[in-house]
Amino acid sequence: MSPSRPPRPRVPQPERPAGPRPVADTGAPRPDSETAARRPAPAPPVRSVPTPARPSPRAEPEARRGAARPRAAVPVSTDTAPTPFGRAVTTYTGGRGGPVRPPVVSTTSVARFAERAKARRTVARRKVVLTACAAAAVAAVAWLLFLSPVLVLEPGEVEVRGAGTVVAVDQVLAAVDQHAGTPLPRLDTVGLRDRVLEVPGVREARVTRAWPHGLTVVLVAREPVAAVPEPAQDGAGPGFALLDMDGVQVGRVDAAPEGLPVVDVPVGDKRALRAVLTVLQQLPADLLAQVASVSAHTQDRVTMMLRDGVEVDWGSAVETPLKIAVLGTLRASPATEGARVFDVSAPRLPITR
Repeated sequence: MSPSRPPRPRVPQPERPAGPRPVADTGAPRPDSETAARRPAPAPPVRSVPTPARPSPRAEPEARRGAARPRAAVPVSTDTAPTPFGRAVTTYTGGRGGPVRPPVVSTTSVARFAERAKARRTVARRKVVLTACAAAAVAAVAWLLFLSPVLVLEPGEVEVRGAGTVVAVDQVLAAVDQHAGTPLPRLDTVGLRDRVLEVPGVREARVTRAWPHGLTVVLVAREPVAAVPEPAQDGAGPGFALLDMDGVQVGRVDAAPEGLPVVDVPVGDKRALRAVLTVLQQLPADLLAQVASVSAHTQDRVTMMLRDGVEVDWGSAVETPLKIAVLGTLRASPATEGARVFDVSAPRLPITR
């Protein structure tokens, strides 16, 4: 709040003469003596007092800055109150009315040094206690997660999905049972997945924890798409090797399963086998179900025999979608009724016989 302006000097007023108050003339006739007696005495001359000059607006801020601002006196209370430490502490009242703790409690150097040492010991004890409590809490949580039987794996809580028709579920469960009793946080799911992939017929696997005691094993099975004849070996008679779309053997049987085409390719010719599997992989389900056998002398001479006795010269695996469309159109046309051979190796110039 800025200081107030300096007061103006008051101009003295002329003094009124002593005596009776003059009465205004109403115009009524009075005696001369009474009129003369009531006539007021002449007033003394008024002396003019010069008015001091008002300071200019520019000079007023300078005067305000120069004027010392009065400060309110700080009342001091000499009342003393007992403290929790057994000493009397004087309470001072600040300018705003709130209590202020005195800056110094002890008045001697020895007492101050003792208080500082005691404060350091108190802080050190608190740090030790807090550290010990934190270490105990961490140890308890670690024991609960990694050593206690609270979260152990139970074989009855294991679920296997996507086994298909080839994968033996009991072999997958046998690989998982080796880790029975292991706490789930310590279970090596990556190593367990590698063991599951070793089971015949498993193409992909994903192992996830099912808290608090189980596992979920999701499989992608290698479904067989072809049966390849095999000679007798290791004391076993001749049979058929079941291959998936990648050419991986997923099993061996004595007789070709119903619904799987029998593949006849030169022994060791991986290119011809790859061409046959590529064609079978792209065939629609209705046409694949009609295929009885597939033979390939080379990778460019794939021939299919349908179950109704029709022979299809497919050629290579190139332009398989176009060949599928051409074969479907030819077989549905009345003009090709009774044809036993369909050559779609050149799909833009097909031949029927």
